[in-house]
Amino acid sequence: MQDALKFTPHGKHLIAGEWVDGEAKFQSSPAQGPAHSFSVGTVANVDAACEAAEAAFWSYGYSSRADRAAFLNAIADEIEARGEAITEIGCSETGLPAARLEGERGRTTGQLRLFAEHILKGDYLDRRHDAALPDRKPLPRPDIRLIEQPIGPVAVFGASNFPLAFSTAGGDTAAALAAGCPVVVKGHSAHPGTGEIVAEAILAAQKSCGVHPGTFSLIQGGRRDVGTGLVQHPLIKAVGFTGSLAGGRALFDLCAQRPEPIPFFGELGSVNPMFLLPAAVAARGAAIGEGWAGSLTMGAGQFCTNPGIAVVIEGPEADAFVAAAQAALEKVGPQTMLTDGIAQAYRQGRDRVAGTSGVQEVLTSMCDLRSATPYLFATTGDDWLANQALGEEVFGPLGLVVRVKDLEQMRAVAKSVQGQLTCTLHMDDADTEAAQSLMPILQRKAGRILANGYPTGVEVCDAMVHGGPYPASTNFGATSVGTLSIRRFLRPVSYQNIPEAILPEDLR
Repeated sequence: MQDALKFTPHGKHLIAGEWVDGEAKFQSSPAQGPAHSFSVGTVANVDAACEAAEAAFWSYGYSSRADRAAFLNAIADEIEARGEAITEIGCSETGLPAARLEGERGRTTGQLRLFAEHILKGDYLDRRHDAALPDRKPLPRPDIRLIEQPIGPVAVFGASNFPLAFSTAGGDTAAALAAGCPVVVKGHSAHPGTGEIVAEAILAAQKSCGVHPGTFSLIQGGRRDVGTGLVQHPLIKAVGFTGSLAGGRALFDLCAQRPEPIPFFGELGSVNPMFLLPAAVAARGAAIGEGWAGSLTMGAGQFCTNPGIAVVIEGPEADAFVAAAQAALEKVGPQTMLTDGIAQAYRQGRDRVAGTSGVQEVLTSMCDLRSATPYLFATTGDDWLANQALGEEVFGPLGLVVRVKDLEQMRAVAKSVQGQLTCTLHMDDADTEAAQSLMPILQRKAGRILANGYPTGVEVCDAMVHGGPYPASTNFGATSVGTLSIRRFLRPVSYQNIPEAILPEDLR
């Protein structure tokens, strides 16, 4: 077990069960505490990891569900054994509070165990059997069976805003390993030490379970050619990504341009609009405003489900909602952002919104260096509809109120938004008819629709969808959270008149 108080990263890549050093180095940029040196990833590292993953697939891809479940549970055990050390290095690198990282660690181990339970049930295999009909006229029917099979090695890109749950052993990795796919992770340079200690946990689980060492590799940092080389490597069969729209779209295009195109499951951006209906605003507009402020500033607004837009019908009730949100936001002090680059991008987004015609400042503040403070702006439905740039994500605690003339204009605003991870309705019983008129629009726009809540906080469960139409994600039929996410790394195979003795074990 790691010494929880003295963990010092060694800065190497984990490739095929071995820690591999590199000549070029980069320094971490922690929010607090000492910086550490890490090896820069190379295309040669990518090739070695992918070759090892392909070699591992011939055993791991055909392993039993029980063996894979044991491996997933062992990873969770090893992460928990390093819990204090993970929190320590994670807090240092990201500036996130210990309670947040401890909760995220629980989510990470929880989803590993959830996938272990899920694959043991076997429902995900979608087994189907059409028995032979030899006497059918005019032609007999053969015996046909179907089952889902793993696709092969998968590349995963660690996310900046979730150093545990969406990174080294996060949801993409857990789903791929559960499916039977070896994984090559490109670690995020915002938290390389956190990635390293989690990789140590996975390595320990590999050894204890006797899993092929090529089943998991971690390549740290690296220049752009590392990400490019990974998505273009001919042995990689799918990619999981959480990050910016620009970066994700570039990788998506590279996947499509390969001689063998592969699926790119990218979560890219969302403003998660809330639609406030009249009766709810009249009855509890102030409470909704306070709740919005809390969700907007949670984790310095660095959640992909951060509700950046609130659409409300103009009038005194809307004014009370805005006043309550403003008062709550004024009490929020500076928060440390994950990286200097994210903090800079937040300020640029603030300036873009503030400089847009028709936008009024409701609450301004001062933020510099790596800190973020809340901002609140307002515009009209007419100005929103005239300027689609207002619908672009600002990653941080910035809110925009859109005051619309009536329900008809609210529907027009809803139709104008791009694909979203979430859309939220705040409604009372008296708003049912209005909500019914919005639902067909929201169902086309989002992967998850909420009523009377806030989208920050994504439940990891069977029914969750964390994805949506582009640009929320690049594949509207997929989710990156919940057990349904395993489908991204499977493909159906039919077996016609195959003797039972040579059928896959799960079809016999």
